[in-house]
Amino acid sequence: MSAVPVGTWPTLAELLAEHGRSRPGHTATVCGEHRVTYADLDDRVARLAGALHSAGVTRGSRVLWLGQTCHRALELVLAGARLGAMLCPVNWRHSAEEMAFVIDDLRPTVIVWQDTEIGPTVGEARKRATHTALWLRHDTNGSQSGPDSDEPDSDGPDTYEGFLAAGNAALPPADPDPHAPVLVIYTAAHGGRPAGSMLTSANLVAQASVIGALFYADGDQIFLNSGPLFHIGTFQHTATTFVWGGTNVFVRRSDPEELCRLIEDERCTSAFLMPPQVAALVETNRDRRFDLRSLRSPLTMIAGWADMVTPDGSPWGRHMGGFGQTEMTGFCLYAALGHEEWSPTVGRPVPFARITIVGPEGTEVPDGEVGEIVVRGALVHAGYWDRPQDNAHRTRTGGWHTTDLGRRLPDGRISFVGTATRMIKSAAENIYPAEVEACLERHPAVREAAVIGVPDDRWVQSVKAVVVLRDGANATDTELIEHCRAQIASFKKPRTVVFVDALPRVNGAKDYDTIDTDHGGGNYPGGLTSHGH
Repeated sequence: MSAVPVGTWPTLAELLAEHGRSRPGHTATVCGEHRVTYADLDDRVARLAGALHSAGVTRGSRVLWLGQTCHRALELVLAGARLGAMLCPVNWRHSAEEMAFVIDDLRPTVIVWQDTEIGPTVGEARKRATHTALWLRHDTNGSQSGPDSDEPDSDGPDTYEGFLAAGNAALPPADPDPHAPVLVIYTAAHGGRPAGSMLTSANLVAQASVIGALFYADGDQIFLNSGPLFHIGTFQHTATTFVWGGTNVFVRRSDPEELCRLIEDERCTSAFLMPPQVAALVETNRDRRFDLRSLRSPLTMIAGWADMVTPDGSPWGRHMGGFGQTEMTGFCLYAALGHEEWSPTVGRPVPFARITIVGPEGTEVPDGEVGEIVVRGALVHAGYWDRPQDNAHRTRTGGWHTTDLGRRLPDGRISFVGTATRMIKSAAENIYPAEVEACLERHPAVREAAVIGVPDDRWVQSVKAVVVLRDGANATDTELIEHCRAQIASFKKPRTVVFVDALPRVNGAKDYDTIDTDHGGGNYPGGLTSHGH
């Protein structure tokens, strides 16, 4: 047990104990047929912590979740917080090879797995991985020794519920350290392999404080967990709902009819929904079978949605956008904090983040110049799991180097420019794709654009624009190139433009890897001419 000052951040385990006393009968989680109050959740988590401790989970240990969205994942995070241990929810869409990589990289003491839909992949991952662990199946009450065994008897110790029921709620005493990591989320590849971002109780409580203010989240919130828990975009709201004593409603995966039913039956007030999901909900509910008016949503620009839900009047709902990363526990810069001239990529830092814009040598650049965004404060994660060299490099100047680029505007706001890892290096010039994209998208004929770097024998890289025009609009490549020449430095303008019907997307965002593959892009940032990011 760690000795910590009396006046410090609470741990998630301490918050759960307080919720169990102050709101014992309030519903904490809903997941299928499972409805759990805060008093019952406190008891379940205490028993789970005791069982995990008996299985060898102690401070610094890891537990792996190989499953879809479920209340049990939250229980494991809370039990880990009692022990100073961490839960890692894995992307359930991973291949067996990718799952096996995480198993061997994280080296968990316990693995909780799911058979429904992903059982064969999990079974193959177990065969490929070399690390051994205690395997518990969560989506059954029957005993099962692993994802490659036959269907078993009931209530065995190798199922989640059987394992939990056998736990001693009195042991061990809760770890009081709010800076102990409790959650690991694997992020994009660094140096050719993904890295697990370790988030602490203090990180999640700090972000919950921000979201409470900007999203109007409080103890009356009923959050529909319709996104994946391996994504910080979902989990920051799951944690916020818990921190404020609200209700988390879990659904295994995003099915439009099931989401509509849950919103109506549970009177959900918020959800993490991407535009394609909203379009599917609108189509599913065209006959108005479901009453969705309890849900506050900012996405009322999507046709038909505004008539079904309640417009979100929170600061976030009025001014969506900002900048963040998993490593920042989500957004650390919000458009809602700086909307004199609203832009989804311009805003001000939250009180828990201190942001500087630095050049390649790590010194702060003058206002107006582009540099790397460096962040300090309570939202910054505890580093990557088992990546000491990466952590040392990313904290080399006393803050967390995000590898993303921004500039500070004359009024003090910060504008997100793009990622340094996709910077185009044309001869000696740095070109940031997001800046060129924003210029192209200001043309009245352009609906959206993606800017990539393509090989150039003379300049190493040159700028190529992949453009989608608005319905019924016309523009030539020459016209768009001249439009950019007139608004930004000439060296930044596209040298070539191609027109497509649509840009590929992943989770609602432009899929630059596919765009590079389809249109000859890559080699960022300009190969050997890179400035070191």
